[in-house]
Amino acid sequence: MPNTTVVRTPASRCEFGIAWTDITPPVGMYHRMWGAAAHDRSTGIHRLLRATVVVMRPLDRSRQTVLVSLDHCLLRAPEMDALLTETCRLTGLSRSELLVTFSHTHSAGYLSRDRTDFPGGALIGPYLDSLPNKIDEAFKATQFSSQPATLTYGLTTCEMGCQRDYFDEARGHYVCGFNPDEAVPLPLNVVRVTAANAVIATIVNYPCHTTTLAWENTLVSPDYVGALRDVVEQETAAPCLFLLAPCGDIGPRDGYVGDTSVADRNGRQVGFAALSVLAGMNPAETDHVYQGPVFSGATLGNWRHQLWTAERFANTAIARQAALNVPLPYLSSLPNLAAAEQRYHELVAEEQTAREAGRADEAATLRAKVERQRRLLDRIRPLPPGENYPLPAWAWQWGDAFWYAAEGEPYHFLQAALIRRFPHRPLIAITLANGTNVSYMPTREAYSKPQLYQPEVALVAPGGLERLTEALGQQLAEWDSSTLVKK
Repeated sequence: MPNTTVVRTPASRCEFGIAWTDITPPVGMYHRMWGAAAHDRSTGIHRLLRATVVVMRPLDRSRQTVLVSLDHCLLRAPEMDALLTETCRLTGLSRSELLVTFSHTHSAGYLSRDRTDFPGGALIGPYLDSLPNKIDEAFKATQFSSQPATLTYGLTTCEMGCQRDYFDEARGHYVCGFNPDEAVPLPLNVVRVTAANAVIATIVNYPCHTTTLAWENTLVSPDYVGALRDVVEQETAAPCLFLLAPCGDIGPRDGYVGDTSVADRNGRQVGFAALSVLAGMNPAETDHVYQGPVFSGATLGNWRHQLWTAERFANTAIARQAALNVPLPYLSSLPNLAAAEQRYHELVAEEQTAREAGRADEAATLRAKVERQRRLLDRIRPLPPGENYPLPAWAWQWGDAFWYAAEGEPYHFLQAALIRRFPHRPLIAITLANGTNVSYMPTREAYSKPQLYQPEVALVAPGGLERLTEALGQQLAEWDSSTLVKK
């Protein structure tokens, strides 16, 4: 096999615009995301929350994808549908053009309109009503900043996140927390966006649950994402967009705390890893090309960054998009809605009885169980009838890179499998796309782990994640075979 003489710089060329706006909720709004939390209202602000809007169009402007990232955990089906509908009305976008995702911070508040009777719940409705206008504001700003741009891709690893399906050997069951026995570095994708010889944005794509802060934290916070963005933006003087990659079984090594300095430390770790990638990137629109020997004290191999050929310019402007619908069988053990509602009312009564009897520890445990049951009802109420859940997923080719997105919270298996299948391609992975009705998607093997949280709250049968992975893989393989990236 001949030696490599050209090292391609993975890249895309498209029209690109980015803008963000402040969506920090008012202090005192209903905040309780964790069953173990003793508080209901937020008591202050750690860092501001953002709505970031990115517009990407092929250079011929034949279509557009508008990606909105919200610093929230998720929205239930009714709130998600209302947000998409009103945002489309205000912006003039179609549903097929709009994709909303989440940084997945668990410290922003639980945005459910059916919690208006809870402390601080009266603020939820007005806050949700304000979000489409904020998104529209940022979308309009992207129309001024949108311009032909070059996206350059880099890849490293970062050890901030770690596998979190941990077996508690003494108790004989699994818990959801740091698993040092499965600690491996996780892929960190970085995208530098340049236009007119200036960096106009950075995208950081990393698979780790945004759960540094947990039940002890009472502050509104973007968790580690806030410090990550600050680190990158201070260096680049351009907006940084964080996109959460598949991490259903991944969480911070150091997490579930109330100390915001730990969240900032985690964010800096990821941010500095991203800056290392940026520092090592080739100049935009160049490849690294071997020039031949130079005779000196030694015979030296002379490599130079060389401007793209016309063919490279054309290939990096390729733009394709596909929308997928992947039918996934429901779990046969999904509870009946009526029975689940009856159990909820029983738990509420048990908690009240324990509280009135002064059994504080028992009441606290029952309070968490009530919250679990309430969220079970939130998950099963919006499910469409039938034997299968119609999972939406999306795929794009932008030049040398593949991007893909799926609803819900897939295990990291999805990303790892596609990296193995397409090692020569940059792969940008997006989860929680337009909601999380499907909930978690564990691996087939994870369903057999006793008392493991993710399979306990999953809605689809074992094998669903593997079906999604194969469906996306087939779509990407079709494009890959027609535009193979050569070294």
